[in-house]
Amino acid sequence: MRLSEDRALELLRADSHGFMATQHPERGIDVGPTVYAVVGDHLGSPVDLVKPKSSTRLQRERNLEHEPRATMAIECWDRDDWSKLWWVRARLRWVGHGPHDQTEPIADRLSELFVQYRDKPFAAVHVFDIESVTGWAASEIMEV
Repeated sequence: MRLSEDRALELLRADSHGFMATQHPERGIDVGPTVYAVVGDHLGSPVDLVKPKSSTRLQRERNLEHEPRATMAIECWDRDDWSKLWWVRARLRWVGHGPHDQTEPIADRLSELFVQYRDKPFAAVHVFDIESVTGWAASEIMEV
C-alpha cells in the first residue's frame, strides 16, 4: 500500500542509513551507502574523517556539482516475513558548497545518532532540500 507523504517522511526521519543515488556525467547513476540525518525539511550527509578514504572530496560531490538532484532510498527488509516490508524514496536537491543554515543542526543530529561522530569529525556536511517523499509498505507499519 502506498504510504502517505507524512508517514514516509516520518520513516525517513526515524532512520539514519540508506542508499543515495547521484548522476555521474559520463557513466550514469552512482549509488552508494550513506548515513544521514533529517532536520526540518533538510537531509544532511557527512563527509567524515573517521573512515579511510583517498580524498574528502567524494565522487558524490563531483556528481552533485554536475547535477544537484539526488535520491535517497531506505527500506525495511525481512526475508522471512514479507508483511514487514516497506521502502521510502526521497527526492533531494543539493544546496551547494559552503555552510548552510542547517549545516550545524544536521551535524549536531549526526553526533547524537552515531557515537563515531560525537566530536563532529566532518570535512563537510552535504545539505539537501527534501523536495518530495514517497513510500510503500506491505501492511500497516506499527513501529518506526
